[in-house]
Amino acid sequence: MLDVLGLDPVEEAAYRRLVGVPSANSAELAHQLDLDVAVVRPALAALSAKGLVATSTTGSDQFVASPPMVALGSLVRERQDDINRARSELEALTEQYRGAAAQRTVTDVIDVVTGAEAVAQRFAQMQRSARTDVQGLIRSGVAVVSAAENVEEDLAAERGVNYRIVMEREALEGPGVFQNAQEAMSRGERVRVAEHLALRLIIVDRELALVPMAPAQEESRGPVGALLVHPSGLLDGLLALFDHCWATAHPLDTSATQAAEFDGLDEVDLRVLQLLLSGLTDQAVGSQLGLSVRTVQRRVATLMGACDVHTRIQLGLQAERRGWLAETNQAGPNLPKKALNPVKASPGNGGN
Repeated sequence: MLDVLGLDPVEEAAYRRLVGVPSANSAELAHQLDLDVAVVRPALAALSAKGLVATSTTGSDQFVASPPMVALGSLVRERQDDINRARSELEALTEQYRGAAAQRTVTDVIDVVTGAEAVAQRFAQMQRSARTDVQGLIRSGVAVVSAAENVEEDLAAERGVNYRIVMEREALEGPGVFQNAQEAMSRGERVRVAEHLALRLIIVDRELALVPMAPAQEESRGPVGALLVHPSGLLDGLLALFDHCWATAHPLDTSATQAAEFDGLDEVDLRVLQLLLSGLTDQAVGSQLGLSVRTVQRRVATLMGACDVHTRIQLGLQAERRGWLAETNQAGPNLPKKALNPVKASPGNGGN
């Protein structure tokens, strides 16, 4: 917590302990913190230099904590001054960047990023810099950054960045992908499912886009690279592509509505129904939910009986009419068309 003020873990632990006692010497603190005294003494010296502790009048090795509002308050003000100076410099650099951007030629609106490490770094930096929105198209297959590795997504969502993700149906069948999507939705992210996506894509604040350099069918072969697209007609086209994919994709939302609860549907029923409407086969639904194919089929039959219908298409229409799902799709239900092969790798929600 106090590392933002320049305290390392030992310094923070020592200061917190001293705040709660009248005074203590280095040996006592080492014992209470279960640390070696040789580690605690340098920490106390550093705290003393920062004005956070002082030696007691009873002895040179007896320490007392300085009042937090006084000692930490001064550190907070110093850091705030540093942040204000950095913000001013950032604004000046941004103005310079905008001036240069206005003079860009056709070839300057695209930056080429080569190498998996460089692409992953840009992917993280873009999310870290996001102010309001991140929009993404997630295809099946091998991704440079997996959902587990994409820690910046969690941090951005926590600070209020709005995520809208469209996933390819085949990607949703990957192991653990549905659970990752659920966790993302619990943070307020919105996820939809499309039958097929032409490319991977991430757009930040509708101002900057990252697109794989290789054609979709060649992503797993050859060197990894990506195109960083700045404001331009090309970016406008990518924005239009995302908006179209979002408008025509099926919402992935298993939160129960009052209508579903009133009709007696449980959480598993809703998950089965939503995954079926997203186009997954019975086997893929069972794999995602830890159910056997027979159990999935039995639950579907029960839902069909409750709606008094004879086909799954009719079930999808009845689910929409009865308001069982929290969000409906104007394009209509997207029911399974064929069995799909397993994906090569699970990109997860927000992977690129």
